[in-house]
Amino acid sequence: MSGHGAVSGRLYGVGLGPGDPELVTVKAARLIGAADVVAFHAARHGRSVARGVAEPYLREGQIEELLVYPVTTETTDHPGGYQGAIDEFYEAAAARLAAHLDAGRDVVVLAEGDPLFYGSYMHMHKRLAHRYPTEVVPGVTSVSGAAAAVGRPLVERDEVLTVLPGTLPADQLAERLAATDSAAVMKLGRTFPQVREAFERAGVLDRALYVERATTDRQRCLPLAEVDPASVPYFSLALLPSPLTAQLVEPAAPTASAPGTGEVVVVGLGPGARSWTTPEAAEALAAADDLVGYGPYVDRVPANPRQVRHPSDNRVEADRAAHALELARSGRRVAVVSSGDPGVFAMAAAVLEVAARPEFAGIAVRVVPGLTAAQAVASRVGAPLGHDFCVLSLSDVLKPWDVIVDRLRHAAAADLVIALYNPRSRHRPHQLGEALRALLEIRAPETVVVVGRDVGGPEERLTVTTLGELDPDTVDMRCLVMIGSSQTRVTPSGAVYTPRTYPG
Repeated sequence: MSGHGAVSGRLYGVGLGPGDPELVTVKAARLIGAADVVAFHAARHGRSVARGVAEPYLREGQIEELLVYPVTTETTDHPGGYQGAIDEFYEAAAARLAAHLDAGRDVVVLAEGDPLFYGSYMHMHKRLAHRYPTEVVPGVTSVSGAAAAVGRPLVERDEVLTVLPGTLPADQLAERLAATDSAAVMKLGRTFPQVREAFERAGVLDRALYVERATTDRQRCLPLAEVDPASVPYFSLALLPSPLTAQLVEPAAPTASAPGTGEVVVVGLGPGARSWTTPEAAEALAAADDLVGYGPYVDRVPANPRQVRHPSDNRVEADRAAHALELARSGRRVAVVSSGDPGVFAMAAAVLEVAARPEFAGIAVRVVPGLTAAQAVASRVGAPLGHDFCVLSLSDVLKPWDVIVDRLRHAAAADLVIALYNPRSRHRPHQLGEALRALLEIRAPETVVVVGRDVGGPEERLTVTTLGELDPDTVDMRCLVMIGSSQTRVTPSGAVYTPRTYPG
């Protein structure tokens, strides 16, 4: 991190948090380890709390600057009194750090809690930040640490939190405590008796708490009224938590969901890659109690032990829809998963059809869209769907084959780009060949064809060919076949597009 010559070093004011070395931020730890110089304050005994917290992140060979306070609040023979002595100390400390910065060394000044929250670092900041490149790294404050230690919210909704130094006169403290919802009183130590008195005068002593050395292995929490004043160290504070949680809410006993409160959300996962699942779909999946769907699609959803998974065969769509609706009727939140978009040859229509039965009246059904296979394949090769197109399924499980062939002929005659779903299965290997022959009666053999296999998955493969040259045996159910219109083009670089304008 150091640069030498005319370039000065950087000054970092680094917050360490309230005491637990694991509450040091990732950034603070990195900067401490990389610094040329690490500076820290200590009282006359020379033991630095800040250095102790930062110790796991220090490395061999770093320069350490121990900044020892010359006085406590008791006595000093400095001509300027206590304030004069402390100002002179800060000037001298800043000069020591400036010497390192001028030499191009980076200096980290350690600060307990947050550097700009009642911290010693701010005295260095005021003297040096306008002269050197400076960055302040915030830290978890003792107030946050103490609230976490007692497990009580400080403020909720539109409440006001007041942070007060214990060095204020008791009457001022009492006045402010009486006028706020929540408070944290810092700097206890010798000020404790007047602080306790202020809480009593304000009429809030009964809900005040005391926290000592929050987040450390010496942490102590108890009601403020029970604290022995002689035992109070500087690293302690008094808390007045939110009155809204004066009595912590008991967790409700789990109850069976009331009938009618469940819902079915039909969710499109997109065609394969996790990045093609929309945030809305991910949110619906995360909120579900039950996942229902074709086994391989359910497997694409990351496991969560809170959820019950109901995988099934691909041919039982009505049964699957009824099962989902029955679960929702018992109060469950059910996600029915589909690949691609659930409204395109998938589960949304099946669920809505079954939901129309009288026994499922009143059960909410939502559909969350997904990226379709046709869109995914098109995006991989360019823009073959740039003009009018249609989408057809070659599966004859739910409609007669002669209807499929008739629709293909009409789409070909209308010169639409045609995206073929379910193009060829083991049970009907001959039908794609028949479909291609029907298309060739109307379309030219040079018509551009795109075959996308497992697009978005680990075995993704894209083929650009023509209607005359497409071999049906190279196609399976993991493919989508896109037949271009008379206007679909292939660029010299191999991109496929259908112009948005049409001749004539």
